[in-house]
Amino acid sequence: MEGKEREEKVDVKVRERKGKSAEYEAVVRAGPHLRPLQQAHAHLVVTGCHRSRALLTKLLTLSCAAASISYTRRIFLSVSDPDSFLFNSLIRASSKFRFPLDALFFYRRMLLSRVSPSSYTFTSVIKACADLSALRLGALLHSQVFVSGYASDSFVQAALVAFYAKSSALNVARKVFDKLPQPSVVAWNSMISGYEQNGLANEAVVLFRKMLELGVEPDSATFVCVSSACSQLGSLDLGCWVHDCVVRSGIRVNVVLATSLINMFSRCGDVKRARVVFDSMNEGSVVSWTAMISGYGMHGYGVQAMELFHRMKACGIVPNIVTFVAVLSACAHAGLIDEGRSVFASMKHEYGMVPGVEHHVCMVDMFGRAGLLSEAYQFVKELGPKELVPAIWTAMLGACKMHKNFDLGVKVAENLISVEPENPGHYVLLSNMYALAGRMDRVESIRNVMIQRGLKKQVGYSTIAVNNKTFLFSMGDKSHPETNEIYYYLDELMWRCKEAGYSPVPESVMHELEEEEREYALRYHSEKLAVAFGLMKTRHGVILRIVKNLRICEDCHSAIKFISIVTNREIIIRDKLRFHHFREGSCSCLDYW
Repeated sequence: MEGKEREEKVDVKVRERKGKSAEYEAVVRAGPHLRPLQQAHAHLVVTGCHRSRALLTKLLTLSCAAASISYTRRIFLSVSDPDSFLFNSLIRASSKFRFPLDALFFYRRMLLSRVSPSSYTFTSVIKACADLSALRLGALLHSQVFVSGYASDSFVQAALVAFYAKSSALNVARKVFDKLPQPSVVAWNSMISGYEQNGLANEAVVLFRKMLELGVEPDSATFVCVSSACSQLGSLDLGCWVHDCVVRSGIRVNVVLATSLINMFSRCGDVKRARVVFDSMNEGSVVSWTAMISGYGMHGYGVQAMELFHRMKACGIVPNIVTFVAVLSACAHAGLIDEGRSVFASMKHEYGMVPGVEHHVCMVDMFGRAGLLSEAYQFVKELGPKELVPAIWTAMLGACKMHKNFDLGVKVAENLISVEPENPGHYVLLSNMYALAGRMDRVESIRNVMIQRGLKKQVGYSTIAVNNKTFLFSMGDKSHPETNEIYYYLDELMWRCKEAGYSPVPESVMHELEEEEREYALRYHSEKLAVAFGLMKTRHGVILRIVKNLRICEDCHSAIKFISIVTNREIIIRDKLRFHHFREGSCSCLDYW
């Protein structure tokens, strides 16, 4: 009899295990979908399996993935005496699926329950602080890491580096990084990415070089960060070197890395190389297609952008909101008005998308550049109050200035200031518009308003890479050790340009200056200094590539067309809006920027 009872007990346990296994499979089948998960949860309660920690943990993590954090909390609060595994699973899932506040909530409950945090806990909670940019809270967690004895854990250290970098505390991030005895590739990536995301592209590249010197093998994420840094710098030589590093590493170029390389080559001024990378992809995504279309657009190759857009649709890839921004921008820069109208209409009629602010800006920009000011202004007037953002008025104002409609320009500039009164650039535009309209009394009052509010015009600068070094110039800059030689060469260059027919465009500088002062200010604009330096330091036939932080002024645009004639050199300038390819006295933008 005793043997029979023992067999019956074993049989019951086996059935229970099989039952729980079936319930677990049911939860897994439900996946990250709220309604099936609720049904699976109800079934667990009915069968009495809701007390199983393994089942509950799986259910909770899936409900996080289903973006139902309130449901996750309700289930969690019904659990008596949760253990470390449950807490860590919840904290990790909340952090992973972008519920940082809830990750902190579960962490606090963990401490209140006197459950000791582990390295997994700290890694996830620190990431949550990074997502929230909660610097003080993250610093407090850093001290808890020390107290808990996880200061030397490589994953926690990498998380701390990423946290401080994302919180713009780069000095602290670097101190943590430099103390690591053997930083993991994740820690290297975090520090490089921190520099790149905070606009310190040079520092990102320098650290990448150090990584290679120390024999640390980069992964695809490293190359994504470094290629983004090269995009900021606009240095093609540097970009080609990074691409060579990718090829030599033998790493598989996935969609993310390929897209990053496409963006890099496009922003470094070589759209042909970008296309080579694009064509080499075994599989593409809407993101990579959009990157290539955007690359064509910023270089003024609107026809190629449209051809690629049509090919993309023929391949069955559905364009997204960003794709339409890229296509409309390409149409605007290339003057493809009918194509732009058609694309804009297709957003609503073919794809059921509601155009956003970016799409409206592109349309205003497109009409305005083409001189269709009435149509552009009518388009603006039909927009709702929420859509009349500064970018809309800025696009309209640029069109008024380009086509010398100063009366409408004044009206637009006044609207621009009313929606963004603290932007000094708007006051400068309004002042220039008043001056061009001959209303000098208003110029004086605008200048006084700027002085009273302490508003200063953004300083323009240009960079050029020569022999793998980046040089920066600002207007009238005399900080370079070869300033005298650069200025002498530029003076001679401008004299040759005048002989060829160039004449200064005085509207490109402040109107309160005297005529001689204006010409001096125009001559030593940052892009002209960068061009002169590049011509001095490179051999004949080398293409000059310059990055300008603001929009290129009308005078520099005119001057560089003549410089391309008298020196027989190709000059490529990337300004705030697009690329300008100057060759044999003409520009790829067709004076349409």
